[in-house]
Amino acid sequence: MEKQDNNTLKKSLGLFDAMAIVIGMVIGSGIFFKPSIVFRNAGSPILAIMAWIVGGIIALASALTVAEIASAIPKTGGLFIYLKVLYGEKWAFLFGWVQTLVYVPGSIAALAIVLATQVTAFIPLTSKEQKLVAIGLLLFLALLNVISTKLGSKIQGIITVAKLLPILVIILLGFTRGTSKGIVINNFSGGTVTGFGAAILGTLWAYDGWMSVTNMAGELKNPKRDLPKSIISGLLITIVIYVLINLALVKIISVEAIISSDKPASDAAIVLFGGIGAKFISAGILLSILGALNGYIMTGVRVPFAMAEEKLLPYNKFFGKVNDKFGTPANSFMFEMFLACLYVLSGSFDMLTDLVMFVLWIFFTMAVAGIFLLRKNFKDLERTYRVPLYPFIPLVGIIGSTYIIISTMITNPIYALYGTVITILGLPVYFYVKKHN
Repeated sequence: MEKQDNNTLKKSLGLFDAMAIVIGMVIGSGIFFKPSIVFRNAGSPILAIMAWIVGGIIALASALTVAEIASAIPKTGGLFIYLKVLYGEKWAFLFGWVQTLVYVPGSIAALAIVLATQVTAFIPLTSKEQKLVAIGLLLFLALLNVISTKLGSKIQGIITVAKLLPILVIILLGFTRGTSKGIVINNFSGGTVTGFGAAILGTLWAYDGWMSVTNMAGELKNPKRDLPKSIISGLLITIVIYVLINLALVKIISVEAIISSDKPASDAAIVLFGGIGAKFISAGILLSILGALNGYIMTGVRVPFAMAEEKLLPYNKFFGKVNDKFGTPANSFMFEMFLACLYVLSGSFDMLTDLVMFVLWIFFTMAVAGIFLLRKNFKDLERTYRVPLYPFIPLVGIIGSTYIIISTMITNPIYALYGTVITILGLPVYFYVKKHN
């Protein structure tokens, strides 16, 4: 594919590539470990399944809403660009500041370490060796994505299909060979309002990640058409898979076994396949995390690149440079991977990402609420899609996102405070950048 000029990203991605990013980033390791938490909090199997459905509806409401914004503003940078257009560049900078320095490299580091840990199911590794493997894996994936965005997206597509195979096998065999009583439709016993709310919260974390595809808008062949389609269809497929695998689990093993297990999918696989079942699921988890890691590497580096294009970073010429040979933001890749490697070596990645999740959900809620500003102030922007049942659908998404923010404030007030401080520390940097650019 030809580049439009010497500093333009290649438009090489189609609808399937975008869908693979959505599904590959949403379905990480959570589906293998979250069911026990959701079932425990829900208090009954039917309420647990309902929690997955309600969480999916809330996530879908947000996706339906953001899809309209994405079709109206189809630019590389996703949420960063939406915040800049709808709320002003100061808000956009603070989001980009947190994403670039903390969340993206921290998430990459965390996923790389989890992936290296998963490798120990097949090859024994010491703690130091795990860190080296983690760094090697993230640098290898980064190199492939630097060489070609299309290559990175093809890898994402292959991994996404491969990771779905063990999940689909469990679903199919669970429904055909499962001997557990499964779900009794009238079984609501043990459930409470607060417990059901906590179960929904658990599912909302499992549905997170779909918005990252908007970071790639500038590299889609037809972003106005494919962004809304990929977001909505990718999330719909994910919801169906989440609900079906949870139904399959209760057909294979008892609800009590799901609640007491920290790896219910592995336990179900052992019932179905014997001892080899654990290895089968371990391979599925490894592929699942590999897909999420590749997705974060591919989409995350587009945030500092977009900030540099808007002249909102120090050394914006460096970060906004597109490699002449490969047509990818190689300098942004190098910077983010450098930080990710530091976080792997420091071991502080989990704490760092947890600290900023609170403020990131505030920005996320602002994005969903931005549909009202888009409709009011930007009526002239051409769009190929409009959110249905406006304003009801956006309000459902806003309520769900607000629920996560409030829950975080209650359960982790110190993290919420520290995350806010980290974000505010970006303000003097913003004023410095504005003065010198």
